[in-house]
Amino acid sequence: MDRWMGKVAVVTGASAGIGLLTAEALVRHGMVVVGLARRKAKMEEGMKNVQGKGKFHAVECDVTKEDNVIKVFDYIKNKFGSVHVLVNNAGGMTKGATTDLSSEELKKIIDLNIVGLIYCTRQAVNLMKESKQEGHIINVGSILGHRVAYIEKFYFNVYPATKFAVRALTETMKDELRDYPIRFTHISPGVVKTEFFDVAGADPSMLEVSPALNSEDVADAIVYVIGTKPHVHIPELSIRHMNDYYK
Repeated sequence: MDRWMGKVAVVTGASAGIGLLTAEALVRHGMVVVGLARRKAKMEEGMKNVQGKGKFHAVECDVTKEDNVIKVFDYIKNKFGSVHVLVNNAGGMTKGATTDLSSEELKKIIDLNIVGLIYCTRQAVNLMKESKQEGHIINVGSILGHRVAYIEKFYFNVYPATKFAVRALTETMKDELRDYPIRFTHISPGVVKTEFFDVAGADPSMLEVSPALNSEDVADAIVYVIGTKPHVHIPELSIRHMNDYYK
């Protein structure tokens, strides 16, 4: 990670879980981390005792709002010059079966999991092209972006479809930008113990039946991928608990 010291990393969904732990890890490795989330105060609270050679800047941002994303990346350009690493971690799920969801609920999840990722990637790539420096974009997907698991009395609704889309977008953008020194990696975590399950209305017994990863496990994987040598490209990394029940 030495070559990334002092470089700028943007982490979306940085107020909790994987995003917060990734921001912590990158700060400890000496990066200047800009955390994006709607809950700025929660980011600041979560990062206040983190020590490292890097620095953390919390910026309120709703990644589903295009004008908001453009404004934030303009701020980053003016303050820091460029972006070298982008971790697209913001995402969500809602309760209920697909055919029971309202149009508003469907749009909210698709905008958050897919459209917001594209907005952030577009702005980051523009800055990376301008700087002509090495860049790395990490898209946090899910095992459900490979195969939809069946869990009794629990509805994934459109979530797996959005994660299939994230995996496809990662591959597509990697090919589109092959003439630039920008690497793309898709991270596919299995079950992770975060507040995500509470929001989705999951039965707590799910985490008893299948051992879950911690957010730190996924953050460690993200740091590993970023830290590989410049000539190494890891397009896909799956990470799950050793005894993960949901195959």
